[in-house]
Amino acid sequence: MAQDLKKHFPDIRRTRAGRFLAPLLVAALLAGCATAPEGVEIWDPYEEQNRAVHAENRAIDAMVLRRGAASFEESVPAPVRASIANLSDNLSLPGQALNGLLQGRPETVVENTFRFLLNSTLGVGGLFDPASEFGLAGRPTDFGETLHVWGAPEGAYVELPFLGPSTQRDAFGRLVDVVIDPVRYVLPVRERNLTYGVHLLARVGDRGRYSAFFDATLYESADSYAQARLMYLQNRRFLLGDESRTQFIDPYEDLYGD
Repeated sequence: MAQDLKKHFPDIRRTRAGRFLAPLLVAALLAGCATAPEGVEIWDPYEEQNRAVHAENRAIDAMVLRRGAASFEESVPAPVRASIANLSDNLSLPGQALNGLLQGRPETVVENTFRFLLNSTLGVGGLFDPASEFGLAGRPTDFGETLHVWGAPEGAYVELPFLGPSTQRDAFGRLVDVVIDPVRYVLPVRERNLTYGVHLLARVGDRGRYSAFFDATLYESADSYAQARLMYLQNRRFLLGDESRTQFIDPYEDLYGD
């Protein structure tokens, strides 16, 4: 970890954003320095607490989110739902461009920036997505990926209240993404609060759009906690390009047995 800090920190400090985030970098690397024991593909030392949170998340989904998403799908026309999803995506692009800068990936910065500019102008503030017609589909990223690029390890698996599966590194990344989001510092308080509502509605829309997947995972699998954990880690590692850890893992294997 010390070598990673020495390797990446000097370069990052030279950028304006890096000088602003330098204290966060140190804290983030320290927060993510917990490393899984050798040979353990799924490190879940907090499984008892995670399962308790998972049970609460599952109950909230059954009582509120599942029904709310179904009502949203039925009562809101498809073009309106699409516009909400587009607007949420557009509002996320400045933060993604900033993470691209911190990762040293100019192609991510350029594509996300131009996608934001096109959709904010020709797309009427982001309600429509003309950028995709120009071949600018965007490069989604976040601060969790930035930490990965900087060399911070994944850390232990955690399930977050309301937010669901995560890791120590990604959980810290979520917090930093909120803090460094450029939209927070540009929009007035009222408009900024509206953006939170847009993101929430977009997530409700996602729950409705992928209801078959969520229902199969949460209500039809033998162990919904193990299944959700497995799918999150495999998908996340694949997206980050962690090829050494993307092989199939049996969710019912005794990970700590001899």
